[in-house]
Amino acid sequence: MFDMMGMMGKVKELQEKMKQAQDELQYLTATAEAGGGLVKATANGQRRLLKLDIDESLLTGQDREMLADLVVAAVNKVLQDVGEQAKEELKRKTSGLLPNVPGLDFGSLGI
Repeated sequence: MFDMMGMMGKVKELQEKMKQAQDELQYLTATAEAGGGLVKATANGQRRLLKLDIDESLLTGQDREMLADLVVAAVNKVLQDVGEQAKEELKRKTSGLLPNVPGLDFGSLGI
């Protein structure tokens, strides 16, 4: 027979673990680069840009378009990388709380 109270307890436990795991994502960081390291971007697991390093050689003002492209590339790459790391961290922290449900996707959590 289906244990509704047991399932509700598991759902509440999952919610608490998810909240805790999402709060801890601020400590997960990743760095990506573009232009062979001329531009480096660092972001956290909450997909917030923390730091942007630009090599001085790009600050001459002549190649503004190239600089903008490198910044966009580095930021997009780090946000993608840290998003994947955050998904894996959430999966790890919540493993065993729910049965293996086909189609359960952490991507819908907005991380």
